[in-house]
Amino acid sequence: MLIFPYSAPSRSIASTRDSATAPSIWAHVGWTLRVIHHGNFHTEEKSMKNKILCGLALFVFAVAMTPAQTKLTSSGKCGKPDEYHDMAAGDQIGHVFTLASGKCVTKGEVGGAASKEGLFSEHGEVSGDHSKASGVYVETFDSGDKIFYTYQATGTMKDNAFQAGENKYQITGGTGKMKGIKGSGTCKTTGTAEGGLEYTCTGEYTLAGTAPAK
Repeated sequence: MLIFPYSAPSRSIASTRDSATAPSIWAHVGWTLRVIHHGNFHTEEKSMKNKILCGLALFVFAVAMTPAQTKLTSSGKCGKPDEYHDMAAGDQIGHVFTLASGKCVTKGEVGGAASKEGLFSEHGEVSGDHSKASGVYVETFDSGDKIFYTYQATGTMKDNAFQAGENKYQITGGTGKMKGIKGSGTCKTTGTAEGGLEYTCTGEYTLAGTAPAK
């Protein structure tokens, strides 16, 4: 019976010793964890900064290597088509499919060469007072070099005569100095009394081998 009173204090002393020792141990563990966590935080922060710097460097390099875009302004006058064929669609009056080709007198400059003349070949469709066409345009310069375009045009008609319209064009290539050229733009067109049209165009182009933009 006397064992119990003395057993309880014994356990209490051991518990007291453990609780006295525990704060010291956990303090060391906590300090170690804080050091590890602090070190990892700085390592991650440094890694993130390196990634951002690398990304910026790649972006600047890509911009520097992008070929320079040059503004393009041109104009011209195209006569009545040298060849013209139409075929009625048959579903309604005034619905016609067309084939046409002709020549143009041109003005403009690309890469120091002056534009001399143009040749268009297109297929189109007329429905009432609306028209649309798609074709290929070949522009020849005083150097003898050529530029090839594709275009998509829309316009209005009156009494079977073209009135006005616009088109979008894409530069698909060329010859000589113009080989590898790329570009695009838009044009405004106006019909003439002779059955042709006049146009003004604006756009941009890049010559192959053009020095990178600075």
